[in-house]
Amino acid sequence: MESFSTSPSNTVERSVRARSLSLSTRLDWPFVVTGVGLWLIFAGLLATIQIASPNLPGNDDYFHIKIAQIMREEGIRPHFPWLPLTILNDEEFFDHHFFYHVLLIPFTYGDLREGAKWVGIIFPAWTFLVGWFVLHGQRVPYAALWALGFFAVSEAFLNRLVMTRVQAVSLLMLILMLHVALKGRYRWLLPLAFIYTWLYDAFPLLLIMIGIYVATRWLFDQRLNLAPLIYTGLGVGLGLVINPYFPNNIIFIYHHIWPKLFDDSDIRVGNEWYPYETWTLVENSGLALLIFFAGTFALGFRDRRMNPTTGVLFLVALFFGLLLFRSRRFVEYFPAFALLFGAVAWQPLLAEWRQKSRIFAKIMPALLMLVLIPAIWLNIREAREDLADSSSYLRYAQASAWLVENSPPNSRVFNTDWDDFTRLFFYNTHNIYMLGLDPTYMHQYDPELYQLWRSITRGEVPDSAKTIRQVFGAEYVLTDLGHHRFLSQAEYDPLLQEVYRDEYAAIFQVLAGAE
Repeated sequence: MESFSTSPSNTVERSVRARSLSLSTRLDWPFVVTGVGLWLIFAGLLATIQIASPNLPGNDDYFHIKIAQIMREEGIRPHFPWLPLTILNDEEFFDHHFFYHVLLIPFTYGDLREGAKWVGIIFPAWTFLVGWFVLHGQRVPYAALWALGFFAVSEAFLNRLVMTRVQAVSLLMLILMLHVALKGRYRWLLPLAFIYTWLYDAFPLLLIMIGIYVATRWLFDQRLNLAPLIYTGLGVGLGLVINPYFPNNIIFIYHHIWPKLFDDSDIRVGNEWYPYETWTLVENSGLALLIFFAGTFALGFRDRRMNPTTGVLFLVALFFGLLLFRSRRFVEYFPAFALLFGAVAWQPLLAEWRQKSRIFAKIMPALLMLVLIPAIWLNIREAREDLADSSSYLRYAQASAWLVENSPPNSRVFNTDWDDFTRLFFYNTHNIYMLGLDPTYMHQYDPELYQLWRSITRGEVPDSAKTIRQVFGAEYVLTDLGHHRFLSQAEYDPLLQEVYRDEYAAIFQVLAGAE
């Protein structure tokens, strides 16, 4: 008979082994290994896009990484003197990507441009991993392959998510909060909604999404449970009030969103606020549309009625699809939710077919890969080409260096294009500028001032130097070489002296006689 020692050392050893066995039982190691492997695959595919060019994918990327550096050096609520003639003047300034900029701070040690590129790899990789986590939680067969579909559904979606902009983290948060709601863990919605409100001023999307969840559950369960919406609303409300920028955040949100939705002025804002042409949308997001319609088609094959989860994902995807037809910027949301809906809609059928047929279980992954591999390859190739064709990161670098070396600190520069500000700011916080990030920011501050600025930039104001100096307080003018009418007018203005020119820009000094 085997003897068992009851010595203290053996007792401790057995206790340690028992705890180790308990931990290994609780921890799903295949799940962990799959998650780590998928994240590495996602990051690797995203890195193949970023290495295609030294440029950053988006124009605003330069602003976001630079303001994060300033927050690291001066505090998380720094002074913002760079746009005094807009609603982003120092007294009214509100950072409507506040928490996103906090997340960027670790990437500001070292070369800012390289840090921004790492952001465009790491953040969307986590977003796609959360998408896989949701699919796994819904017991979708081949969840890992479906998650790889994030690279296949839309070229435009991929282009948006590799930018150093908030959309990757925003999408991650929306998917995570929808997952929390679907799992019935409503209390978690409060802190998550609070974080999202600090992250981005697009929190109305969150309220609508959770509202869709509540309404759908009401239709299916015949019982109205407002708890998810209450927790979300409390989180948003607290995020607005317990905010480093309160009450400027409330005022800014009105000024930022209202003109985009209801203002009928002729101010041309960024292209992302305008809709795609129909065929362009089909070309850049055709597979996302196909998956959405395929998911709808799958519902007709089911013997049972649609479950609440499928209904929620259908309506959320439909909601973002309708927004996409209004504004192309929502291409950062619709393809992801279309994929999640399509996968969940097909889940019962795939599970049933896999159980009934071993042959199907074996060939289905191969069939999915036959669709995924060419679509992923095409989208990554297009994303690499778009990045290679983007404006050089050196644009305005030398012109900014000239201003730093030859102009007084805090002297104003009259920039003739509002979207030049991000790169000027990236290279030069020595000077102050007229307008940037959004043309409505000056229009909301002073409509007449904006109209005058626009007339000058179009070369419609003769002898503009006096107006530039007396009204705008600018001592220098920086213009890209595409503003031909302004350049022609400046050539004959005796009080504008050209002091610098390169392949991208020209700088004029406003002479003393303009005072």
